[in-house]
Amino acid sequence: MRSEGFAAELIRSLVIFLAGGFIYGAIELLYRGHTHPSMFVLGGICLLWVGGFGRFFVNPPPLWVQVLVGGAFITFAEFACGLVYNVWLGMRVWDYSKLPYNIMGQVCPTFFFSWVALSLPAILVENCFRYAFRR
Repeated sequence: MRSEGFAAELIRSLVIFLAGGFIYGAIELLYRGHTHPSMFVLGGICLLWVGGFGRFFVNPPPLWVQVLVGGAFITFAEFACGLVYNVWLGMRVWDYSKLPYNIMGQVCPTFFFSWVALSLPAILVENCFRYAFRR
């Protein structure tokens, strides 16, 4: 019985990860006209984490707190990914250096606020996927 619960959770998490990857890639395609495979992975991780953040607590924080934390997490994840791909490996996947108040060309307030705004639908989408796959 316990292994069935683990397997079901693994499948749910995989579906959510894949959905996050496709959604993140689609947003990039719509916004920039191209994307990079690393963004698929980043999108999957972000949807799993942002959508699941509230479940880390017995009494989840208010939705507005989850949305702000989600935006901060995505910004941090984008910064970390940018350091690896753009700075250390020199792949130039994105460059925000021309935007005001950017940090090393990897993140900026404009996109932080975009990630905050997208965190609400991310939480709702992740929860829909998670509950759709419950027995």
